[in-house]
Amino acid sequence: MSSPDTTAPVDASPLISSATPAPDLTDARILVAGGGMTGHRFAARLRAQDPDGSWRLTVIGEEPEQPYDRVHLSNWFTRHDASMLALDPSVWDDPRITLVAGDKVEAVDRAAQTVTTASGTVHRYDRLVLATGSWAWAPRAEGKDLPGSFSYRTVEDVERLAEWVATRGAALGRPLRGMVVGGGVLGLEAAAALKNMDVDTTVVEFADRLMSVQLDQGGGEMLRLLIEDLGIHARTGVGATRFTPAGDGAMGTAYLSDETELPVDVVVFSTGIRPRDRVAREAGLAIGERGGVIVGDTCQTSDPAIWAIGECASFNGVCAGLIAPGNDMADVVVDRFLGGDRTHHRADDGTKLKGVGVDAAAFGDVNAVSPDALEVSFVDPVNRKYRKLVMSDDAKRLLGGVFVGDIELYSQLRPLIGRELGADPSAVIAPEGTAMADTALPDDAVVCSCNNVDAGTIRNAVTEHECHTVGAIKECTKAGTVCGSCVPTLTKILNQELEKSGITVSHALCEHFAQSRAELFKLVEEGGQETFTEVVTAFGTGRGCAVCRPTVASILSTLGAITGRRHNPVGRQLGSLQDTNDFVMANIQRDGTYSVIPAMPAGEVTPEGLMVIAQVAQDYGLYVKLNGAQRVGLFGARLEQLPEIWKRLVDAGFQSGHAYGKSLRMVKACLGTNWCRFGVQDSTTMAVNLEKRYRGLRSPHKIKISVSGCARECAEAQAKDVGVIATNRGWNLYVGGNGGAQPAHGKLLAEDLDDATLRRCIDRFLMLYVREADKLQRTARWVEEYRGGIEELRRVIVDDTLGIGEQLEESMQRHVDSYVDEWAEAVNDPERAAKFVSFVNAPRETDDELRYVPERGQARPATAEDFVTYGSLLEAREHGDEHEDPVPAFAQQP
Repeated sequence: MSSPDTTAPVDASPLISSATPAPDLTDARILVAGGGMTGHRFAARLRAQDPDGSWRLTVIGEEPEQPYDRVHLSNWFTRHDASMLALDPSVWDDPRITLVAGDKVEAVDRAAQTVTTASGTVHRYDRLVLATGSWAWAPRAEGKDLPGSFSYRTVEDVERLAEWVATRGAALGRPLRGMVVGGGVLGLEAAAALKNMDVDTTVVEFADRLMSVQLDQGGGEMLRLLIEDLGIHARTGVGATRFTPAGDGAMGTAYLSDETELPVDVVVFSTGIRPRDRVAREAGLAIGERGGVIVGDTCQTSDPAIWAIGECASFNGVCAGLIAPGNDMADVVVDRFLGGDRTHHRADDGTKLKGVGVDAAAFGDVNAVSPDALEVSFVDPVNRKYRKLVMSDDAKRLLGGVFVGDIELYSQLRPLIGRELGADPSAVIAPEGTAMADTALPDDAVVCSCNNVDAGTIRNAVTEHECHTVGAIKECTKAGTVCGSCVPTLTKILNQELEKSGITVSHALCEHFAQSRAELFKLVEEGGQETFTEVVTAFGTGRGCAVCRPTVASILSTLGAITGRRHNPVGRQLGSLQDTNDFVMANIQRDGTYSVIPAMPAGEVTPEGLMVIAQVAQDYGLYVKLNGAQRVGLFGARLEQLPEIWKRLVDAGFQSGHAYGKSLRMVKACLGTNWCRFGVQDSTTMAVNLEKRYRGLRSPHKIKISVSGCARECAEAQAKDVGVIATNRGWNLYVGGNGGAQPAHGKLLAEDLDDATLRRCIDRFLMLYVREADKLQRTARWVEEYRGGIEELRRVIVDDTLGIGEQLEESMQRHVDSYVDEWAEAVNDPERAAKFVSFVNAPRETDDELRYVPERGQARPATAEDFVTYGSLLEAREHGDEHEDPVPAFAQQP
């Protein structure tokens, strides 16, 4: 099982031709037996490909959850929340589609064309699609069903596993000892999950190497070294023969085939899967010799009204256990239902290990069993790297590949399987690895096996549909939206096509600067310019615009902080370059007034501080609202009131919350170990320290950070630009998440970091982002488009492969050392404070067009529908009892 970075909904693509619905699909009752990923794929694709059809679709799933991303199952342990795995729920909003969850299909009556579920409900169908998946097989071994024995297949499995580890560990009063039976991809994921729960874990594999189905002997041995480097024990060439209970009847001891024994408190079986074909067997459908419902290339079974897709289907005698073939089968059946002629072809999809902390991937004939096959290998035992290519006897045609410890070439080479490599294989896998730099894939080479997207489709997206970014290609073709391993190849094809077609995608900052933001940052850093005039004279033209002036101000502010020549981005020197919000250090509201949001690191505030805020709000009549950043927002302040309000807040110890700037907005936190009984680290103190370190950092876009004190993830860290989640051994670091209009799930950058290493990694990540991101580019898009993806970013940040880590940390430290609160500076500068007036030519006048009405004990801006209004917030609040809107008891005057 590969572990993808993200799973996107399956929508209609402009590159997929719309087949004309067959007449017999009109008003058809379609039923899908199985609510897994393949069943969801079928429903999503049918809905997208036939938006106006009059059919009715019922999807029946055994599990109580909506269809979820089983490939991502191990990610459940980061938040203990199944909802994070849910596949696109908008599919179920279609009135033509009904999802029945928690009710298993038990029988099929082919003559009556009905199915009966466990609840006794009978559903009629005109067309039935079996998508019942597979079940986790375990070897026959005495005691394998003792308490403490688990599979690793469903949300329920991982929930029960986590609960057992917690309760059993508490009962025994010590860390648990665990075993994973099976050293394949899923077994290694289970081992990593146990290890991350502080279980002393051993992997037992009957074959002579880990991932024996996917890797050759050399790759398996290198993988064993990497797994053991993680602190996970590996025993190969042995099996588990029986298990005996501890004194209380729970799992206690495992006996192996080499006559050794291991004490175990928890055992996870990951020894393969078998197709769930019982219902099909009992219905009399043709079943393969090794199980599974026999289908042809149309995915139709021996009954012309029944189709089978996914892991329950036997195609050419094989039941595939990967998501890519299941997706393709679902697409084939939808196409056939709509009058198309698409057929299913089984290709070598390759396998990539992720989510374990170790890189391993392989495709094709890894053991060189093809006649006269040649093997070309590169082994680096010191740095734990292994690469092998299997070639035809003339060293021209690529037959297979194995990559362990370094899988950078995997996504580039996998589409070439069965084709000429076009380069010397020795040069391709050499450490410098530049032999394939300019090689173009054939149009029919499948780049994204998960969604069956070939290179020609991607090229067509670039040239015909103007998809000039990786994100646009993903949206248009769906390539790269499941496991993400093909994104580096998408990027390469994109760049090749843009260059070949003569399509110039401008990275210019604006019409006044031909450079990108990152290029301009580097030029100003090297040139030492300190004003906009100096910058535009040296590198641009004209007088600037609303795009480049704020960007240059941000660059000068950052460079001033990290070089010791501090420039306040809203001070006398740069303030005129910024937009209104930055210039006045407050966000303008729809009525022309402003918000005041003081910093509250980790959401902490003293009663005394709250009383100051409350008194300020009461004295000025400000509207008070808590926001999602764990801060108190005051709304309705007039421009001339801002310095007065800031002074009272600054005198009470508050600082600017920078809610108005492209900078750090907040560091959010849960309670952590200070108060919460589930906390494993002091998340509050960590969040306070991080906010004090990165406050005021000017960046290409706003930055949000969150710290959760345990895997329950109450602070929603994985939805932030930087997310920190506590473990029993330290902190896990996620980057590139955000909410908003384009939500993105954070990607794991590093695990189990101590406090100092966590800080260094965040220093490096944020400073690299500040230096290299484009204008107004969030970290999510920057991480997504980073060359080489999260794996390469991890090498740069964590492994310091470019040797810039110390430089990035030093730059951040200089920013920390030079920080000064912007509100305090303005308050203590009479000349600047005097500029905060509504009318420059009449500084003592206020805007008499502002009108307000009472509402729920406060006041809000009036609208055209409000007949009775007041000229100030205070006046509106004073007349609150004259309006129908009830005033809460706590807001009533004594």
